[in-house]
Amino acid sequence: MAFSPIYERRKKFGYVAANAELSRMKKAADTAFLNEVSSVPLQQCLRHQQTAFKHFFEGRARYPRFKSKRHRQSAEFTRSAFKYCDGQLFLAKCKAPLAIRWSRELPSEPTTVTASKDSSGRYFVSCLCEFDPEALPVIPKMVGIDLGLKDLFVTSDGHRTGNPRHTAKYAAKLAKAQRRLSKKQRGSKNRAKARQKVARLHAKMSDCRMDRLHKLSRQIVNENQVICVESL
Repeated sequence: MAFSPIYERRKKFGYVAANAELSRMKKAADTAFLNEVSSVPLQQCLRHQQTAFKHFFEGRARYPRFKSKRHRQSAEFTRSAFKYCDGQLFLAKCKAPLAIRWSRELPSEPTTVTASKDSSGRYFVSCLCEFDPEALPVIPKMVGIDLGLKDLFVTSDGHRTGNPRHTAKYAAKLAKAQRRLSKKQRGSKNRAKARQKVARLHAKMSDCRMDRLHKLSRQIVNENQVICVESL
């Protein structure tokens, strides 16, 4: 594990000092591009960094690591850095609204907006809203769940869910895409395109898997009052 010089000297570098360093970087010629975006996401990154170091020194987490540009990237906007009006979302320093395909209607005006990009190049927006949850009706039914291999799980009343095996379904396409990726020259644009194709296949498998799990868990919660699961 490679620690930073600040950690080795046990020098405290709090949010105020980090924010002052950010202001200095905005005035420097080589990092002047920081002025092109809103200051709110940058300051939120500093707050997340301070939280990560706090958890590390308290022994509740590992030493913070740099995020890879190839993995998920995100930017958090608080209320002062975005505007939500009539189903349109405007981020700070953006004149046009974001082209969003909403998955559902927002229950209230969001207090925090997080824009993220996954490794396959897809963009997402998650909104933190306030709402009053509705209590589900009381159902006099209990169920036990037994995890398995042939089936994802089997319930105590004999219902078998099956196992779609999404990885095996896309194994041939994934192997072909990975072979093409291995033959591309490192650092080339063709390698970046091939890497994104591999990432899209992984995202497809992950989406299918999560969709299946969400539907099954929602069905179990709606149909039962008590759920028992074995401890492995």
